[in-house]
Amino acid sequence: MAGAIASRMSFSSLKRKQPKTFTVRIATMDAEMEFSCEVKWKGKDLFDLVCRTLGLRETWFFGLQYTIKDTVAWLKMDKKVLDHDVPTEEPKTFHFLAKFYPENAEEELVQEITQHLFFLQVKKQILDEKIFCPPEASVLLASYAVQAKYGDYDPNVHKRGFLAQEELLPKRVINLYQMTPEMWEERITAWYAEHRGRARDEAEMEYLKIAQDLEMYGVNYFAIRNKKGTELLLGVDALGLHIYDPDNRLTPKISFPWNEIRNISYSDKEFTIKPLDKKIDVFKFNSSKLRVNKLILQLCIGNHDLFMRRRKADSLEVQQMKAQAREEKARKQMERQCLAREKQMREEAERTRDELERRLMQLKEEATMANEALMRSEETADLLAEKAQITEEEAKLLAQKAAEAEQEMQRIKATAIRTEEEKRLMEQKVLEAEMLALKMAEESERRAKEADQLKQDLQEARESERRAKQKLLEITSKSSYTSMNSSTTALHTDLPSYNLISESLSFDFKDTDMKRLSMEIEKEKVEYMERSKHLQEQLNELKTEIEALKLKERETALDILHNENSSRGNSKHNTIKKLTLQSTKSRVAFFEEL
Repeated sequence: MAGAIASRMSFSSLKRKQPKTFTVRIATMDAEMEFSCEVKWKGKDLFDLVCRTLGLRETWFFGLQYTIKDTVAWLKMDKKVLDHDVPTEEPKTFHFLAKFYPENAEEELVQEITQHLFFLQVKKQILDEKIFCPPEASVLLASYAVQAKYGDYDPNVHKRGFLAQEELLPKRVINLYQMTPEMWEERITAWYAEHRGRARDEAEMEYLKIAQDLEMYGVNYFAIRNKKGTELLLGVDALGLHIYDPDNRLTPKISFPWNEIRNISYSDKEFTIKPLDKKIDVFKFNSSKLRVNKLILQLCIGNHDLFMRRRKADSLEVQQMKAQAREEKARKQMERQCLAREKQMREEAERTRDELERRLMQLKEEATMANEALMRSEETADLLAEKAQITEEEAKLLAQKAAEAEQEMQRIKATAIRTEEEKRLMEQKVLEAEMLALKMAEESERRAKEADQLKQDLQEARESERRAKQKLLEITSKSSYTSMNSSTTALHTDLPSYNLISESLSFDFKDTDMKRLSMEIEKEKVEYMERSKHLQEQLNELKTEIEALKLKERETALDILHNENSSRGNSKHNTIKKLTLQSTKSRVAFFEEL
């Protein structure tokens, strides 16, 4: 009995030791993961687990998003996961997304995984039309997306129709023009072919560098009202707070950079902004829900912190990450150069091999033709020999007949002819016999000459046969030599290896290596400026080319606004710069009067 009690106690204590858990599903932009979480876990515990699983160190850009009653919310780091207003059913789903955006993607995004997640998120926002993108820029961005997915363009592999199943352009852009999918693919492929040599991370970074200049990139919009009750839109992004007209999300009417804002707070639905200059009155606005105010405050605090961090010296962690990223980039660049050289050598070896094979085939054809000519020569020689033999026999036969005719003539002469008539007849026969003998002699002589000529032809035929055999021997010897060379070339072609070992590549960055790398970076800057100019020309060219196919009646309000901004020469950055030239006081007053 004591044993049974001890057993029950042991079981109950074991039961108490096992922590209660719940299942969480995390959806990233390209994968889903499930984790078993302890009930006591806070948001930070789950967030850190996801970041470790992804190998992500630039955690400050990201968050775990969920939806409450059609309103977006983010998991708080210092609050228990189950204390959030999340559905009770399991698995509980959160989306791992970028919460804050960089001002300059190329300078701030260090890790390749960070760049990749931003690329996927921004690409989806453009395709879902949450970020407005003009048609010509959409085609360019699509070409970089194709480069990131498929690598270098190869006409033998990437044939017509290979993009048929890809979603590359916003539906708004496709509907705006009288263009078939094949026409769009042709224009995307034309630019895709120009990106040859770019690795996936480089293509994705080029995508982000273009996308970050779009007006709606990185902006979170919220419906608000000012003191007068005017309906407006508040935009929160990496640069500051922007006020928009509800019908125009592209061009802000007022902007307040983060360095002009001292304090942000809310009470119920009322939001209060305190400018840095204490002499300037605070300005307030109202949002639709208390929950929205909480979200606005989160975004403001996070973006303000990142804004100030960018303007300070990098932390030790960031410095280490950037140093590692530079080394990794240099190593990859050297690897790519090595691979490019090996690829070039392989291609040259293959071209040489193909040329040798072509030459070998040509020599084989020549050998076959020479062999056939030799066989024809042998047949001709045999025929001539046979004909000469027949002619010789005919000549002997004619000579024999001539001798017989001569004997007959002598016999006729010796015969006594008694009568004159017989004598005359006899003389006539003698004359005829003489004529016949003469003809026989001429024919015999002709046949003899013909036999001599045939003998001469036979000798020439045999000489031709000898020469043909000599040429065949030469071709055969050349073919053997060529085959040896071809085999040697094939061996050398197989030698380059993609296994980079320490003897072939050293990543000990010496002074000379760093100087060379600096020179290459400078060269890349110059090339980038030239490419940017060339790119702008291409964008304008494409815009002009497809303008004739545009269906004006299908233009959206944002299309019209973008065209107006373009015609005035307005862009995202110079618009904000112009707005911030005014004093903070005048901008606050203008906001109150809207």
